[in-house]
Amino acid sequence: MTKFEVPKEISDKVLQTLELAKNTGKIRKGTNETTKSIERGEAKLVVIAGDVQPPEITMHLPVLCKEKKIPYVHVPSKEELGRSTGINVGTAAATIVESGEGKSNLEEILKKLQDLKKGD
Repeated sequence: MTKFEVPKEISDKVLQTLELAKNTGKIRKGTNETTKSIERGEAKLVVIAGDVQPPEITMHLPVLCKEKKIPYVHVPSKEELGRSTGINVGTAAATIVESGEGKSNLEEILKKLQDLKKGD
């Protein structure tokens, strides 16, 4: 299973939006919290680190997202992902539950992701 790579500008915007959502909305961090938010249908966007070892830790997330029709994106590193969620360690996954002030960013990201997937 290949992961869905996105251009750096989109992954940067995703991390920035995650940070905005952390400050003004609601996020979940970590694989377990992310999995729960997907299962409950509260996730708006799931962000998965591309450098997680072993990859089995996050392999179930894209499958769950597709099942629940929740958009997801891979970012290059768990360190960057951890930083944007406000923790000092890397995290394998995070999700935006309420986008807060990142709403317009989130809408823009979702549109770009749709456009990219159409091009596949």
